[in-house]
Amino acid sequence: MLLFDIILIALALAVDAFVVSFSYGLIIKKKRNLSALKLALSTSGGQFIMPLIGWYGTKAIYKYVATFDHWIAFFVFLFLGIKVIADALENKNSDNPKKLDKNLSFKILLIIGIATSIDAFVMGGTLFFVKINILLATSLIGIITFISSIAAFRLARAFRKLPTKYMEISAGLILIALGIKVLCEHLSA
Repeated sequence: MLLFDIILIALALAVDAFVVSFSYGLIIKKKRNLSALKLALSTSGGQFIMPLIGWYGTKAIYKYVATFDHWIAFFVFLFLGIKVIADALENKNSDNPKKLDKNLSFKILLIIGIATSIDAFVMGGTLFFVKINILLATSLIGIITFISSIAAFRLARAFRKLPTKYMEISAGLILIALGIKVLCEHLSA
């Protein structure tokens, strides 16, 4: 797997953090810099830690699934891509942030960090199958998520009508394409 592939994965995984930060950027009016930093640290921390947990968990069971690991990677990418697209199409209120709690307490930030990185947990297991340097991958995923989260919070004021649904669909298509790439690389080897 190439560095470019890791960057694409990181961008796809960062979409949830982008959408959450964008939504909070629309509603938070006080302490904006601190709020943007808190959200970025929460989401990027989750995106760094969760793939590590998934990678090490998969490492523990790898000897049992080594003969069909490429199929697992393909189906995980496919499932995550379809899930992201389905969620984007199903969630008609994703661009309506009025239900968010404006108080970014530790509990809320922890929930946001975990909720936006569940896909990253699964991806960590998939990254084990494609033999990647997990510290490099999780560092890039965390850094790109941090930057995306800050950018989204800042962009919220300028782009209030930006339809996040299209960003989520694009992320799903990227994940599906990466799954097809992993399968094709293995079958052609």
